[in-house]
Amino acid sequence: MKDRVVLVTGANGGLGTHVTRAFLDSGATVIGASQTIRQSDFGAANFTALPADLSTSTGAPALINHLVARFGRLDVLVHTVGGFAGGQSIAETEDSVFQRMLDLNLNSTFHILRAALPVVRKSSCGRVIAIGSRAALEPGANVGAYSASKAAMVSLVRTAALENKDADITVNVILPGTMDTPANRKAMPDADFSRWVDPDTVASLILWLAGDSARDLNGAVIPIYGKDI
Repeated sequence: MKDRVVLVTGANGGLGTHVTRAFLDSGATVIGASQTIRQSDFGAANFTALPADLSTSTGAPALINHLVARFGRLDVLVHTVGGFAGGQSIAETEDSVFQRMLDLNLNSTFHILRAALPVVRKSSCGRVIAIGSRAALEPGANVGAYSASKAAMVSLVRTAALENKDADITVNVILPGTMDTPANRKAMPDADFSRWVDPDTVASLILWLAGDSARDLNGAVIPIYGKDI
C-alpha cells in the first residue's frame, strides 16, 4: 500500500487506532481524522493528523479540501466514525438521543461520502470501506435509535457502491459484532471478552478490502461476529 493515500476517520478510536496502525505498517500515506486527533497519536513519518468534526455539513468538505491541497489525491477512505447511545425502549427514547445516533452514525457517513467520493473517483484504485454494526441487520430491544441509524447507514453505503461502480471503485461495509475495545470492556465488565471481535481482525479485513485482491467485491455487507454467533 505504500503508493496509496488513505484517510481513516475516527483514527484514534477503539477500532480506528488498529486500522491506522495497519495501514501505516503497510507503507501507506495515512491521514487520520477525528475531533481529538493529534500528530503525536502515531509516531510514524507517513502519518498526518487532521482534526475534523464529521457530524456537521461543513467539517467533511473542509477535511477533504485540506487533504487534497496537501496530498493531491485520495485513494482509500476508511470510515470508522460511530457511537452508541441508548438503553431505553422506543417509547422512552428522547429526541436528543435519537438525533445523536443519526449524527454520529448516519449523518457523518453521508457527509464524508458526499465530500470524498468525487475525489476517490479520480483514483485508479479507489476504495471505500465503512464500519457499520451487527445491529443494522439484527436489531435488539432498547437499542432502537442505534440500530435504525446503522441500518440507514448500510443502505447509504450500498447506494454509493451502485452509483460509483462506473468509476471502477469499490464501496463496501463491514458489520462487526461487539468489539474487544477498552471502552466496551469498561461498559460491560462482566462479559466474556473471548467471544468478542478482535479489532486487529477487522483491521486486517479492511486492509484486504483496500487492496487489489478485493477489486471484484463491491456493495458487500460483510458480517464479522467473532465467537458470539
